[in-house]
Amino acid sequence: MDLGVRDRVFLLSGASRGLGRAAAEVLVAEGAYVVISARSEEGVQRAAASLGTARAVGVAADNAEPASAERLVATAMAKWGRLDGALISVGGPAPGTAMDAGDEQWRSAFESVFLGGLRLARSVATACRDGGSIAFVLSSSVRSPIPGLAISNGLRPGLAGLAKTLADELGPAGVRVNALLPGSFDTERTREIADQSPDPEAYRRRREAEIPLRRYGAALEFGRVAAFVLAPVASYMTGTTVSVDGGATRAI
Repeated sequence: MDLGVRDRVFLLSGASRGLGRAAAEVLVAEGAYVVISARSEEGVQRAAASLGTARAVGVAADNAEPASAERLVATAMAKWGRLDGALISVGGPAPGTAMDAGDEQWRSAFESVFLGGLRLARSVATACRDGGSIAFVLSSSVRSPIPGLAISNGLRPGLAGLAKTLADELGPAGVRVNALLPGSFDTERTREIADQSPDPEAYRRRREAEIPLRRYGAALEFGRVAAFVLAPVASYMTGTTVSVDGGATRAI
C-alpha cells in the first residue's frame, strides 16, 4: 500500500530511539522527509544520520522548554518549506508511586509531558497550511493504570482527552488528531522499567504471559501503525484512540 507520504514533511519528537525512531524509519522508507528531536544532541544526530541526511534532520530539544515547539517547526519550514504533521512522543516520567512522588516531580512531568505536548501540537497545527495529521504517542495506561508508573498514569489520560478535543477544534481546518496507545515493546525504555524489578527476566516473562500474542512487540510493528495514522491514506480517521499492544488491554 502506498501511504501517500512521498515528499511530505513530518516532525517526530522523542525519536532518537525506540518507537519514535521506528516511525521515522517507516516514513523515510515511504519517501517522506522528517525532523526528529530528542534531548540528547549526540543521540539525535546519530539517529538522523542513520535515516539519511538527505531526508532527515536531527534537532536537540527538550519538550519542557517553551521555545522548543516553535524552534522545531521553524526547522522544518526552513529546510523543506512545509509541514504536514507530527508524531508527538512525550517521554516517560520516572517510575514511582502516587504517595512517594513529590510535588516537584509532578510539576516537572506536567511541564514536559502535558504542556510540552500541547505546545508542539498547537505549533504544528498552525504550520499545516493544507491540512495535516497529528498523533500523540501515549500508553495503554490511558485505559488501564500500570503499577509503579503513577505520574504517567495521571497525565496520559489527560493527553488522550486533549487529543480528542483538538480533533474537534482542528477538524474544520483539515487537521486530523489521533492518539496511539502502545503496550509492551522491546525498547530501551521497557528494559529500563524492567530493571527496576529484582528479576528483570522474570518481570518480562510475567508481562508476556498477560499479552494474548505472548510476546513484546517489535518497534517497527508500532512504527508502521504510526506512519499509517499520520498518512493521507488514513484521511477520514480523527479523534480516535488506537491500542497497539498485542491485545493486552482488556477494555473494549
